[in-house]
Amino acid sequence: MESGPAIFAGVVFALFGGALLVWTGTRVRRNEPVAHGVSPVASATLAGAVGVIALGLGAYCLSRL
Repeated sequence: MESGPAIFAGVVFALFGGALLVWTGTRVRRNEPVAHGVSPVASATLAGAVGVIALGLGAYCLSRL
């Protein structure tokens, strides 16, 4: 009964993390800012770290089934 919310949360975290990493990588490759008014290196690093953390949370949620 409790596996439904875990599957939903895991998929949401995985999709968000993957999309954030793809978006950040695309912005960095095109030399476009990831966040306006912030250092390009800092914003890309923070966005990449959040993407990896979200993927990790998704994997954790899906592994707990």
